[in-house]
Amino acid sequence: MRVIKTDIEGVVIIEPRVFEDARGYFFESYSRKAYVEAGITAEFVQDNESCSTRGVMRGLHFQRPPFTQAKLVRCVKGRVLDVAVDIRKGSPTYGQHVAVELSEDNHRQFFIPKGFAHGFAVLSDVAVFQYKCDEFYHPEADGGISILDGSLGIDWHVDPAEAILSEKDT
Repeated sequence: MRVIKTDIEGVVIIEPRVFEDARGYFFESYSRKAYVEAGITAEFVQDNESCSTRGVMRGLHFQRPPFTQAKLVRCVKGRVLDVAVDIRKGSPTYGQHVAVELSEDNHRQFFIPKGFAHGFAVLSDVAVFQYKCDEFYHPEADGGISILDGSLGIDWHVDPAEAILSEKDT
């Protein structure tokens, strides 16, 4: 696997080694040993999956201390724009974000450390999105930033007038 550093320390893009032949493809989507060797030591305790249609935008979600979560995310069907926003007070990159396209074709994964808000926009007709978390979900610690907050400067590649949002995400 190849680990690609981003402009924000700790936020990385992971490109797995994919083996393809006439039958299809194979890759290790997670190997604790390989991730630890790459510096990702989060111990994941919960896996989640969502299915969404074109124009759906989810996020920007986070869990408040002491239940902050690191996440390892990927898109197993379709295509999404995935975004991590640094919400760590005092961080030199506070308020900045990293965006990456994740798809069933590029097999990329995105590691988001604790202290980040996370969201994604669906760019294909349907997207199945999976993520691993290193802390269980705690409803009482749930937090969010409006996914349409223009001060963040995120180009979601989705027309806000056509976006499909939950009340929570606005």
